[in-house]
Amino acid sequence: MTDLLKTSLNRRTVLQAATVGAVGVSPALRALVHAQGSDAPEKKEVKIGFIPLTDCASVVMASVLGFDKKYGVTIIPTKEASWAGVRDKLVNGELDFAHVLYGLVYGVHLGTAGPKKDMAVLMSLNNNGQAITLSKALADKGAVDGPSLAKLMAKEKREYTFAGTFPTGTHAMWMHYWLAAAGINPLSGAKLITVPPPQMVANMRVGNMDGFCVGEPWNHRAIMDGIGITANTTQDIWKDHPEKVLGTSAEFVKKNPNTTRAVMMAVLEASQWIDASLSNKMKMAETVAGKAYVNTSVDAINQRILGRYQNGLGKTWDDPNHMKFFNDGAVNFPYLSDGMWFLTQHKRWGLLKDHPDYLGVAKQINQIDLYKSVASAMKINVPKDVMRSSKLLDGVVWDGKEPAKYADSFKIKA
Repeated sequence: MTDLLKTSLNRRTVLQAATVGAVGVSPALRALVHAQGSDAPEKKEVKIGFIPLTDCASVVMASVLGFDKKYGVTIIPTKEASWAGVRDKLVNGELDFAHVLYGLVYGVHLGTAGPKKDMAVLMSLNNNGQAITLSKALADKGAVDGPSLAKLMAKEKREYTFAGTFPTGTHAMWMHYWLAAAGINPLSGAKLITVPPPQMVANMRVGNMDGFCVGEPWNHRAIMDGIGITANTTQDIWKDHPEKVLGTSAEFVKKNPNTTRAVMMAVLEASQWIDASLSNKMKMAETVAGKAYVNTSVDAINQRILGRYQNGLGKTWDDPNHMKFFNDGAVNFPYLSDGMWFLTQHKRWGLLKDHPDYLGVAKQINQIDLYKSVASAMKINVPKDVMRSSKLLDGVVWDGKEPAKYADSFKIKA
């Protein structure tokens, strides 16, 4: 870039230009969005709700780095107080899109998480990077993981309280799964409550719960504040598990297909940017730590996004399966089996009375064809299969093939 050109651009434009260059996006791609069937976005300004969590980063950075403008839209990131608030605003149209829990979108679609409305999962935003935190008080008594917690609960009988962030959401399901894998029935052997993510640490500090499952940075924050320890990361429960998604209503996609594509492209490019380098991750941590977003110190965020973990008891390790936002496109593909897994757990824990049409529901919600068209335009790798296979921490394999049988196979269930 020449000195003359540098002086003719403001700092933000230079940053955008440098960023685009770093990710290797071709100039042809920029034209493509507007070349496909004369498709200017129907809605130029979109509100995307988010909860103060590290994994809101791709939505935030798409706006901060100006990727949205490149595709003809302006993203307004809107900070929300709770997942119930995100749900309500998605349903009534106050929000156009949201950084949202996978299981929340499925719960709304089926009417198990409040008002029923046809919903859409456009893409996954991240894999991994959540954790289960136990209170320091429990750790001091030897409960530092699932088996030792079960032992303590059997010995010292009282009501034990654990928190998730939304009844049909990922954290509630990880907490249920983790407790059950240790032989603890989360329905009869413990009390489960719902607490918004940013309020987890404060609630544990005053003794409102014995443990919680939440996204970062709140697990690491509990360690920094000396009130909790990390018993397990969620990638220990399921390596490369689906986590937050870019969600909206089916109605919005139908009415605004070009806007939807433009937003997906901006968020995908931000996902690529975050995972492209160490310095990008650090820049992201500095940005999302700000008051307008997560509102915490940068050091609460930047360690775990680099895979540098500590458990609060002196153990430190480098985790290659830390939070990822792109991973050469593997993160973002909305696998049907990922959505179906949440349905199997909703059935397992009595949130669904009968077996749904697992595959049919996932095909309605997960916008596979739309995602493929966007990924293809951006030359992003797309997996051959819409299903994937994983072994979870209890040794049980999930591959999406016999969902009803899988849901019924667990010893501990509703």
